[in-house]
Parts: sequence; structure tokens; C-alpha cells
Amino acid sequence: MFIFFIFEDSNLYILVKKVIIASQSPVKIEAVKRGFKKIFPETEFVFKNISAPSGVSDQPMNNEDTFTGALNRTEFSFQAEPTGDFWVGIEGGINKFQEETEAFAWVYIKSKNKTGKARTATFFLPKKISELIDQGIELGEADDIVFGLKDSKKKNGAVGILTNNITNRAKYYSEAVILALIPFVNNDLY
Repeated sequence: MFIFFIFEDSNLYILVKKVIIASQSPVKIEAVKRGFKKIFPETEFVFKNISAPSGVSDQPMNNEDTFTGALNRTEFSFQAEPTGDFWVGIEGGINKFQEETEAFAWVYIKSKNKTGKARTATFFLPKKISELIDQGIELGEADDIVFGLKDSKKKNGAVGILTNNITNRAKYYSEAVILALIPFVNNDLY
């Protein structure tokens, strides 16, 4: 879907593209908006968020399940809202690595003719949080228990808490959104 607005006096036009975000999470919505606006500064976007199932557990426990969750969210949003230009799924997950727990997320972006994907940087979780996750508690809930917070995953998330808000979950995810958009700004290479 391309919409052009033509201004006769200046001969300028504005291209508007529709982005379907496969989440109701305020953090994921903000991350997608930031990433698209940074990589396409001359483009106007209409963003629509929908609830999309991941098809994996609420707390993906490995790289493959986390990637699959992002992919499934994207594909669901494509089927539910086929009139978009881009569909974006983000899935946060954890993985055991050398007896520690690392946290990360996958971003999967689709257009009608190509895909882009990227993974965030990883960071390791404190032992107390890792122990709660091992007991079956989701990362966001474990953060709330350990740090005495409420709904931290809808705000700064573990990455924000552990960096004293030098970064937060939306900023952390937005960098991966930018990386997943690489194929869309390098059409001759992808």
C-alpha cells in the first residue's frame, strides 16, 4: 500500500507506508516505531498493532523457540492484516549458556517480497532471576519479584533495570529492528 500526497506549490510528495506490529506491548510498539523512523526518515508511516500469538511458550527457553515466536507473530499478522507494507514480530527469550542464563530477542520483518531478521545483543541475568526462571517463572515476573516492581516488562524490562536505565527495552529492541531492516534499504543486495 503506497499513498502519495502531492503538493502542487513545492512539487513534494509524502510516501505513506503501513506497518503491522504483531504485539500489543507498548515497548515493542515503541521499538518498531523508533526503528522504522530512524532507517526511513523521509517516509511517513501508519502503524497498527494487533495481538498475535507466538505459538511458543510464554517464556521461550532457547534461540530456536525465540526465533520461531517472532516468525509466527509476523506470519499471523500478515494473515490477519494483509493490506500492510511491512509486518513485524518481536519475541524475547532466554537461553542457558555455560550454566548461566542469557536474555535476548529476535525481530522478524516481512514485506510482500522479502524478509529481514535480526537478534538483539545478549546479556546475562543475575543468579536470583535465573533461579526463578528455572522454577517456571517468566523473566518479566522474575524481575518484578527480585526488584519489587510491577509490570516492568511493559516498561524498561530487565535490560533497563540492570543498566540503571542507561538503555531500556524499547531502545534495546529498536536497534534489532534497524538491523532487520537492512535488506529493505539495500534492495540491490537482497
